[in-house]
Amino acid sequence: MLESIDVISDVVCPWCYIGKRHLEAALERYQARHPDAAVPTVNWHAYQLNPDMPREGMDRKDYLERKFGGPQRAAEIYARVTQAGTGAGIPFDFGRMQIQPNTTQAHRLIAWAGVQDRQGPLMDLLFQGYFIDARDFTKDDVLADLAAAAGLDRADAVTFLASDELRDDVGADEKMARQIGVQGVPFFIFNRRLACSGAQPPDVLVDAMEEAAATAAT
Repeated sequence: MLESIDVISDVVCPWCYIGKRHLEAALERYQARHPDAAVPTVNWHAYQLNPDMPREGMDRKDYLERKFGGPQRAAEIYARVTQAGTGAGIPFDFGRMQIQPNTTQAHRLIAWAGVQDRQGPLMDLLFQGYFIDARDFTKDDVLADLAAAAGLDRADAVTFLASDELRDDVGADEKMARQIGVQGVPFFIFNRRLACSGAQPPDVLVDAMEEAAATAAT
């Protein structure tokens, strides 16, 4: 029986957005094969691609210069991502982005949404907000707006984001990722025993689900 799927990701990772779409397609196929099976719980865990990013973020052009050597090299790299995104139904718009954010606040919000069983809708809105709508995740008001759109109370989100609540949980997630050897995201763990790294095609994820379920049954 497939009971849980843990996903380690960062909201500024385009492959994580693609991986989420692939996971959704895989779950549909798995559930079609097993219509009587309970829907597995999907839990999202924090990972920061840029853990040393300043709280206020940095100019996107400066970031690309440091990471890739400039926008031209970045465009070459993102061309492959864009193509993969098109296949997953994601119209990436990298050119609109102005700020490369620190993602601690976003990850805290995801953890908070998990307490209220709203991680899935929030993840969709965060990925769309960053990669398509070019929202500035350094602004707590922006994050609160997305929380409200995901069905969470906006005033509570504002209060939460202004606090330090669940900050240690985010740190624990990142420590756990390092301990199990995660070096890139997305990283999927099925039934807490079978791991799969990268934005794998849905068929690969379905196979992993089947294997995890079969192993649990033995």
